[in-house]
Amino acid sequence: MIARLRGRLHPRANEEIVVDVAGVGYQVFVSAQTFAALPTEGSEVDLEDALQLFGFAHAAERVLFQLLQSVSGIGPRLALNILSGMPTADLREAIRRRDLVRLTRIAGVGKKTAERLCVELADKLLALPEDRPARRDGAVNDVAGQAVSALVNLGFRDPEAVAAVDAAVGSGLSGFEDVVREALRSMRR
Repeated sequence: MIARLRGRLHPRANEEIVVDVAGVGYQVFVSAQTFAALPTEGSEVDLEDALQLFGFAHAAERVLFQLLQSVSGIGPRLALNILSGMPTADLREAIRRRDLVRLTRIAGVGKKTAERLCVELADKLLALPEDRPARRDGAVNDVAGQAVSALVNLGFRDPEAVAAVDAAVGSGLSGFEDVVREALRSMRR
């Protein structure tokens, strides 16, 4: 987080300025009151700032972060919280399937927010490339998604459900009931 900027004021437009700090120009959006109180161009300026930096290990996560913020009522903090709630591929699948129960298990996501996510992002997510290689063939992948959803509906946390289902599918099970039964057994240990 950048809490303060001190540097030279450069060309500016209405409610937008550039502050040169050691050769790096920071674009800063300011209120009309702050804009009116600024010194002349080239003068030193000292601003309190609320710029927050977010980092991502993969481009797919960054793209999803940006898409989440395009949903009405979701800012950067909630978007980051949503990304922390489950792996990106599983989040995309939950949104595409309109799995409100699974989405509302994420802290800070209520029913209305989950509905907005599904309505506003389902089609946009279809246009994005997959963010990880498929781990299972199509039929087993569908069973795994349903099994994870069933476990989440039973009250298990999403990451635990995903890991248990992955282990069950990895052991060669492919039927829904078998996968759920094995996942429950492994989670009780």
